[in-house]
Amino acid sequence: MQLVLATNNKDKIKEMKQLLDDLPITIMTRDDFLEFPDVEETGTTLEENSLLKAKAIFEFTGLPALADDTGLEVDALGGAPGVYSSRYAGDDVTYADNNRKLIKELEDVPHEKRTARFRCVMTICWDEHHIDTVDGIAEGFIAESLDKPEGFGYDPLFFYPPSQKLFSQMAIEEKNIISHRGLALQEVRTLIINQLNKKAD
Repeated sequence: MQLVLATNNKDKIKEMKQLLDDLPITIMTRDDFLEFPDVEETGTTLEENSLLKAKAIFEFTGLPALADDTGLEVDALGGAPGVYSSRYAGDDVTYADNNRKLIKELEDVPHEKRTARFRCVMTICWDEHHIDTVDGIAEGFIAESLDKPEGFGYDPLFFYPPSQKLFSQMAIEEKNIISHRGLALQEVRTLIINQLNKKAD
């Protein structure tokens, strides 16, 4: 079985491959194609964007495609930035730009009210008639300062209480056990294994 990761984000590719690499499938990425579309995220929900990307890459490659859309939902901001997390500070911005904007928006909010969650919705488009969707959620708090801006997305600001760490302080193997994307990917693994078993039958 071949599976195409429907993303141009190198950090997402790294996390997805880490949890799927041991399966008896061939994982393909943008690097395996001469051209690879950058699918415009026109949906108003994570589910819509995840589906858009999976279907677009399936149609482009003719192969099963796995897409995700992820959002950070901050309670004090009414669930923002949510579906607009990657472009919270505008188009063509860096992770640090988005983090700085979030810190500014929460500058007067006390710790106990800085609750937030990461949500990840993943979609596998197996073919035009068969699509599966799963999701994963990680609950935490937004840190009050951006001490080390290095890291994927909002990881330098997302504090996970059970581990007493920021996501950016975790090794990828540790993060993938408890993170929103890791939890969704664990469900994706089950879907892939079930599909492999069907083919074997």
